[in-house]
Amino acid sequence: MIGSRPQSQQGFSLLEVIAAIMLLAIAFTALMKVAGASISLSQNAAEHSEAAMWARSLLDTAFVGEPLQAGSRSGQFDRKYRWRLDVSPWNEAGAAPPAAPLHLYQLDLDVLWGPPAHPRSAHFRTLRLTGPQTDGSGNMQAPR
Repeated sequence: MIGSRPQSQQGFSLLEVIAAIMLLAIAFTALMKVAGASISLSQNAAEHSEAAMWARSLLDTAFVGEPLQAGSRSGQFDRKYRWRLDVSPWNEAGAAPPAAPLHLYQLDLDVLWGPPAHPRSAHFRTLRLTGPQTDGSGNMQAPR
């Protein structure tokens, strides 16, 4: 017979091979999308970890050797990361500040990176306790 295969001939038809290649291409595309997303998430996590490292360093060394003062400061860690630190006296909501020699200050730190038009950021907040400070003659001064 013309066009029929003998029983001894085995294998895949061209249509089956094309279908298998198409299925592999679709699976490979999906796998590459997952791998790309994984790389993006890893880079994002690394950037946030580095921002946290810079923040910890700044918060650990802020106002060491100088009196703590309310206000704002800003600067740059390196070419990629920049920061803004806001310091304000802290007291419980609705409560009058205590008349004690120790005072709490709230430090709010924003670490920014990426393009200035669309920066990425991480926010850090901590409290810092200050005691009475002395002027050059040893007399006590109220914290500023």
